[in-house]
Amino acid sequence: MTTRKSSPGLVLSPVWLVLAGIASVQLGAGVAKSLFDEVDPTTIVWLRLATSSLVLVAVARPRLAGRSAADWWVVAGFGLSLGLMNWAIYQSFARIPLGVAVTIEFVGPLTLAVLGSRRPRDLLWVALAAIGVLLLGFEGAALTVAGVLFALLAGAAWAAYILLSARTGRHWAGFDGLAVASVVATVLLTPLAVGGGGEQLVDGRVLLLGAAVGLLSSVIPYSCELVALRTLRPAVFSILMSLEPAAAALAGMLVLAEFLSGWQWLAMACVVAASIGATRSGRAIAEPVPD
Repeated sequence: MTTRKSSPGLVLSPVWLVLAGIASVQLGAGVAKSLFDEVDPTTIVWLRLATSSLVLVAVARPRLAGRSAADWWVVAGFGLSLGLMNWAIYQSFARIPLGVAVTIEFVGPLTLAVLGSRRPRDLLWVALAAIGVLLLGFEGAALTVAGVLFALLAGAAWAAYILLSARTGRHWAGFDGLAVASVVATVLLTPLAVGGGGEQLVDGRVLLLGAAVGLLSSVIPYSCELVALRTLRPAVFSILMSLEPAAAALAGMLVLAEFLSGWQWLAMACVVAASIGATRSGRAIAEPVPD
């Protein structure tokens, strides 16, 4: 009598899970931008945040009773940075190519990483990133001042998100802080969403598309990162996150037919290399982020 061995199920490595999350985020960004001709970007951002809020609250079930004023202040700041980061980068997407916007946005967490270092040689990474941003100017036709400024604002909000993420983690256990912060961000953006396209919020098709963007850009990446970070070293995670600009550029090509020039690819390579270099110097520059 022979015994049949059961074949193990398909298990993705944590590296592949992170890469899948990155691909999902940028695919969601591409899908969102493809809707901007018919749906206001702020409406899409609101629907994305509302979707992720519902899922996070349902999963985390955050404990709200007995919270101190400090708990609420830090999570409110966290929610503000989360909402501003998402709103600003979508405003940038509406004005400049996806890959270019994410490349400029990455300057925020990269600057934070270098400021947290006391090694003079890490200034080389700042210089390399600055060269990358300057190279983007060689293709001025693809850029607008507003698009660049919104991307820089998103980068600054991302840096604030990273700082407040650590503080929130000390006040709120697990995903409780992120769940509450997502609700705060959704509430803060509600007046802009209603004012910019309130009638779209009762359109069933728009609601479904917004929920799809939320799943692609938030729910799936959160799930991938949560599983991956159980076994993946933070430094490796941060290096993988440095690939975000390249993933955004590929999503722009596949979904939006946004083809970058040689100068823009070189600029992106400079920023990605600077990001990896700053990470390897000792400080992680990225956290799991719904961007």
